[in-house]
Amino acid sequence: MASMTQYLVLLALSVVLTFIVGRLLVRAGEPFLQEVFHDEKVTRSVNLLLSVLFHLVTLGVLAIISVTDVPADNDLQGFVVKLGVVLLTLGIAYGISMLVLIRVRERRRAAEISEHVQERLADRGINSNPTPPDQPLGEPGRQ
Repeated sequence: MASMTQYLVLLALSVVLTFIVGRLLVRAGEPFLQEVFHDEKVTRSVNLLLSVLFHLVTLGVLAIISVTDVPADNDLQGFVVKLGVVLLTLGIAYGISMLVLIRVRERRRAAEISEHVQERLADRGINSNPTPPDQPLGEPGRQ
C-alpha cells in the first residue's frame, strides 16, 4: 500500500508543479508575445495555445515517468528519483518554451529592422535591390 500512496503523491505533486510552471510560463511569455504580435487578442490566443501545448506534452511525459520502474534500494529512493526526473522535465520544457519565445521575438525584431532600413534607403532614393523587379535573377540584362 505504501507504493500506491507514493505513486498517488508523485502524480498529484507532478500535476500541481506542472500547472504552477505552466502559469509562470504564461506570465513570462506574454510580454514576449505582445512585443511580437502588437495585438492583445492575438497575444492571448497564441499564449493560450502555447500553454496548452506545454501542459499536454509535459503531462504526457510525466504520466510515462510515473509508471516507469526506477532501480532503487527502497521505495523512498525510487520516489525521490522520479520526483527529480519530474523536476528536470519541467525545467527542460520551461527552458525550451522560453527559448522559442525569445527566438520568435528576435526574428520579429530583425524583420522590423530590415523593413526600417529598406524604408530609409527608399527615402534617400537608394535602390537596395540590385536586380530590377521585372528581371529574374541569373539573366543578364538586355541593352
